[in-house]
Amino acid sequence: MIPSADELLTIDPVGYRGAFDTLPFGFQHSLHKLPMFQPEALARMAERYADKPQDFFVAASASAPGTKFYDVKHSMFKPHEALGQLDSSPVRVLLKRLENHDTEFRDLLHTLFDALADLRGGLRGEKVLRLESSVFISSAASTTPFHFDPEINHFFQIEGPKNYHVFAPSAVDEADLERFYVKGVVDIGQLDLARCDPKQEHVFNLEPGRAFHQPQNAPHWVQTGTVRSVSYAFVFETDASRERSNARSANHYLRMMGMKPQQPGLHPSADHAKAAVMQVMTPMRVGVRKTVKQVLGR
Repeated sequence: MIPSADELLTIDPVGYRGAFDTLPFGFQHSLHKLPMFQPEALARMAERYADKPQDFFVAASASAPGTKFYDVKHSMFKPHEALGQLDSSPVRVLLKRLENHDTEFRDLLHTLFDALADLRGGLRGEKVLRLESSVFISSAASTTPFHFDPEINHFFQIEGPKNYHVFAPSAVDEADLERFYVKGVVDIGQLDLARCDPKQEHVFNLEPGRAFHQPQNAPHWVQTGTVRSVSYAFVFETDASRERSNARSANHYLRMMGMKPQQPGLHPSADHAKAAVMQVMTPMRVGVRKTVKQVLGR
């Protein structure tokens, strides 16, 4: 049985509300004490993923934080096989959508999400479109390269040390965000680390019991310490955050026409209109792209 949120989380509600989806914000937790996160339980969990390639990602360590994300060797092992390599070579294992594979992880996800949503002041009329959890299991001295994610994140360190370098979302140029969101896919966003203002960098020296909130589009890179690392995270999108993403897609086309569109959030009515247009255009554009690939045999 999953403990209550009051037993799992220690967090300043005022600070959390002020930082939500704007600035990285640290807090404490006790998830690392739960039986489901012990090594034997995680090893059994990894075995469940062997025939679910859409729900895991296995990769080597990046040689440097600025390495392009998908240039790193990946897809070389199944999760349970990769766990056997942790002590011999740098490897990173991501188990996605835990809630679809285990009822305890589903209960934990909803316990945490409901509690943190309440701290924020409720959903405020927003509708949750996507809510997912993951576990990251990494070798010692492994690096996850610099990127950003298109969702709001809460990250919990379970085992071992991890140095998490994260920037405020405002460090990202709007044009970079627009080029990402116009693709209409859920994926990582690639950025140039050298272009981000170091004054906006936050470094969380994580260890078991420490956690932080990562806003949507917050660029980050991660390095583990001298022993293996285990982390848990859950991410979500709402109709409001998805609308901002779609508005950025529209801004991409406006910028191509020589205009200087305003970033989402300044004029909600304009954001809504832009997003409505993209909700029609994006499926059509994706469909055309797929048809062309089929015709060309690619």
